[in-house]
Amino acid sequence: MRKIKAATFVSLDGVMQAPGGPQEDTEGGFKYGGWTFHYWDDVMGKVMDEAFSKPFDLLLGRRTYDIFAAHWPHAPEEDPIAKTFNAVTKYVATHSPDTLAWQNSISLGPDVVATLRKLKQQDGPDLLIQGSSELIQTLLAADLIDEITLLVFPLILGPGKRLFGNGAMPAALKLVSSQASSTGVIMATYLRSGDIKTGSFALEEPSEAEVERRAGLEAGS
Repeated sequence: MRKIKAATFVSLDGVMQAPGGPQEDTEGGFKYGGWTFHYWDDVMGKVMDEAFSKPFDLLLGRRTYDIFAAHWPHAPEEDPIAKTFNAVTKYVATHSPDTLAWQNSISLGPDVVATLRKLKQQDGPDLLIQGSSELIQTLLAADLIDEITLLVFPLILGPGKRLFGNGAMPAALKLVSSQASSTGVIMATYLRSGDIKTGSFALEEPSEAEVERRAGLEAGS
């Protein structure tokens, strides 16, 4: 059975839009594209290398697919990430399947959720989401994401596309690993951990028996 994993760069206020460059995604007038650039260090590099070291297929929204397709096929052949991304299967949420020109690209079809439910039941490598904010919203609402790795950057971006929207399915998570970079980026991986459990810190009302006991003590004093 395959798992769906999301690995996402986010700001402290949850924005994930355009982490890689100024022109990556300017929708909504977003003007901070490339906000991750000055935070990279060796620790982050090792985390990303580990994420790509195990077999996986890519799961992409159309905007992220186009960004990747314009870059990775033209990257130096010795680049290990380019070599991996070019070789793996790319499953893409798109309304224009005939325009998927990057090698090993497959459309998810008109019903993305139904297709992914079937893919998860099959044998094969896990499905790794990169970027793809709109696709992530769809998968969170359908409760299809099994693992989330967040790289939380120490900045506040304000308006922008966010990782968790109002449509996300409520769920409990379990932290399975965490570390920090030298530049203050927190890298944490979470697994699904059942339903949310609620409780209360309010003082409990005494039971009827306790009320009677207290009344008896007061009467005898």
